[in-house]
Amino acid sequence: MVRAAVVPAIGAPLEVTDIELPEPGPGQVRVRLAAAGVCHSDLSLSDGTMNVPLPAVLGHEGAGTVVAVGDGVAHVAPGDPVVLNWAPSCGSCHLCALGEVWLCVNALSGSGEVYARRADDGTDLYPGLNVAAFAEETVVPASCVLPMPAGIPLTDAAVLGCAVLTGYGAVHHSAKVRPGETMAVFGVGGVGLATLQSARIAGAERIIAVDVSPEKEELARRAGATDFLLASGTTPREIRGLTDKQGVDVAVECAGRAVSIRAAWDSTRRGGRTTVVGIGGKDQQVAFNGLELFHWGRTLSGCVFGNSNPSEDIPVLAEHVRSGRLDLDSLVTERITLEQIPEAFGNMIAGKGGRALVVF
Repeated sequence: MVRAAVVPAIGAPLEVTDIELPEPGPGQVRVRLAAAGVCHSDLSLSDGTMNVPLPAVLGHEGAGTVVAVGDGVAHVAPGDPVVLNWAPSCGSCHLCALGEVWLCVNALSGSGEVYARRADDGTDLYPGLNVAAFAEETVVPASCVLPMPAGIPLTDAAVLGCAVLTGYGAVHHSAKVRPGETMAVFGVGGVGLATLQSARIAGAERIIAVDVSPEKEELARRAGATDFLLASGTTPREIRGLTDKQGVDVAVECAGRAVSIRAAWDSTRRGGRTTVVGIGGKDQQVAFNGLELFHWGRTLSGCVFGNSNPSEDIPVLAEHVRSGRLDLDSLVTERITLEQIPEAFGNMIAGKGGRALVVF
């Protein structure tokens, strides 16, 4: 038996309880978690913004050590450090064939399969976003584990699995930021901090961070922001004032809110690019009129998981970590236990801190 954080129903409090895991079957791997990041997507699963079968063990951003492998698993072995890959591409669907593996239609198919049971009453449990990282140990398909690159601390590596891939990919794959460009980042949580660091790596000249909380300024500047603005109705005007009245070349929205998506769009120069990373609810409606779409010539794009390919991008990120260009530890503002996850959810809702990390 292992301890895990279970969400029993939409909107219900998380329950930390014992669960029973099976031994890994063919093509499966059992992993002992070292750490798991608390992501806004976990909150979106618990409140029903995103749908998964329930009850479920949440957590999708994690790293740990292989305990056992099933038949047919050759790329990892017991004792190996690994990063969890919560959205493995199938390689055979239409979108994978186009090379858009981050949009794979089968990536989350494992979330619909029972993978464990509650120890107290035998209730079937599902893995939220495939990997169920809010647990001391988990059993996942072999495609959900990637070998850990050398030279990366195991606990710090947990944030590679979502926050860093998403932020880095938003900058380098979706927005394709070029050296010397100006950039605004809306929302300075875990993904926002990774986006700021990635903008610095890309060579952006002016990096403007925007958040509702003044306490985020220090975090933002440490991550690479050259300027910090408190979000308000005048934010687009302030950003234009910092960019010779032009607006930024690129805006990345990390909050998933209609007001900040619209502000990001309004802050972008004519012909600029706006990338939306944040996951908003269906109630977050954003309106544009036909004339402004024509006149401004801007590009507005969604960004799923940073448009990343984890098997290719994690080795690149690891090199940035080893060189000192990417600081994983600075993304984490609190280290917590399983029991403290609800408090971390509350901090996200209140706009406090960066990434909370469950350390086992």
